[in-house]
Amino acid sequence: MNDLSIDAARLLERIRTLGAIGRDESGRLTRLAASDTEKVGRDQFVSWLDEAGLEVAVDRIGNILGIWRPDGVGDRQPLMLGSHIDTVIDAGIYDGCYGVLAALEVIQTLKAQGFASSRPVVVVAFTNEEGVRYAPDMMGSLVYAGGLDLDAALATLGTDGSVLGDELRRIGYAGAQEPGFFKPHAYIELHIEQGPVLEREGIPVGAVQNLQGISWQMVTIEGDANHAGTTPISMRRDAGHAAARVITFLRDRAKGSNTPTVATVGCIDFEPNAINVIPSRARFTVDLRDPDEDRLKEEEAALAAFLDHLAAEEQVGISVERLARFEPVTFDRRIVELVEKAARERGLACRRMTSGAGHDAQMIARIAPSAMIFVPSIGGISHNPKEHTTDEDLVAGANVLLDVVRELARKDCL
Repeated sequence: MNDLSIDAARLLERIRTLGAIGRDESGRLTRLAASDTEKVGRDQFVSWLDEAGLEVAVDRIGNILGIWRPDGVGDRQPLMLGSHIDTVIDAGIYDGCYGVLAALEVIQTLKAQGFASSRPVVVVAFTNEEGVRYAPDMMGSLVYAGGLDLDAALATLGTDGSVLGDELRRIGYAGAQEPGFFKPHAYIELHIEQGPVLEREGIPVGAVQNLQGISWQMVTIEGDANHAGTTPISMRRDAGHAAARVITFLRDRAKGSNTPTVATVGCIDFEPNAINVIPSRARFTVDLRDPDEDRLKEEEAALAAFLDHLAAEEQVGISVERLARFEPVTFDRRIVELVEKAARERGLACRRMTSGAGHDAQMIARIAPSAMIFVPSIGGISHNPKEHTTDEDLVAGANVLLDVVRELARKDCL
């Protein structure tokens, strides 16, 4: 199977070209969904699709599809490959983009070699995977899979007051196709790990067998503002102190567990936010993750019980808003085995693993057999300009994807 390889130089050059799009005067890379900078990135991607001779389709949520229809495939369901090209603020160049550009490279390589695919092969760049400007994250793939109403998604209000549907029209990517118009036979997503496991163990390929469930909540604590110097500790209704207790509870519970549960408070805001005033209000996010649904529910219940106890003990009001909730995903065993086989035949060590981050693959897994391939992230760093994967690992991962696609496109093995 390893008699064919992708064009490494072309892949690496495209990664760096896309990585230069969206930088500000300080050199920070930011391509938020449906922004002016993401439009430039989208335009560049579409130009590469045209260059590769692929049919370009854009659906109403802005997902971009590059479609290769070999002769004789008719209306068979396609193999779908891809990820996203929107970024976080001050991003690295690999997250999402690597998977999209490697998928394009795989299709170009097969097309140039006259590979006799038994079905169409599609590369997709999903809209708003990061969820920085519009919530929830993984929106384009969620709408594509039928898990979020299209009109509701298009009406989403951004952090800057913009409306997603208006912005997609403004930048020219409000397409005509209905999301999900091309139901995949299977979906494969190549991605950097965004964690330290592969690098630490010296393994170049991860066959991702499952993905953690995610629970996002916004907690609001109401106390009383008062003078920081004249109010005795025993007489305070301190929303800031109560928030600190929640943060400590979550960290201690996760640290003391022998499970892979993780908990994070990533955003926090105090009112009135003055150095000499006891906070009257604290608002903060809670991100809970676990690959087991029962354990995730247990952590949610433990947090709810602690908040009830805290409200009574600190004499504060506490309310909770659910922001997002995704169940854990188990990927298709047959595709995972094909990833392992492809790595083995290229002489690459491979290990099965769990993804701690959310990905478009978890949404498409609702409608098609899906799996992911990971390559190492140096230092486990992502969502950061220091994000880095070696050229050797990037090329190796793309070649493993190439072999898996050849296997899936050659015969009906699913």
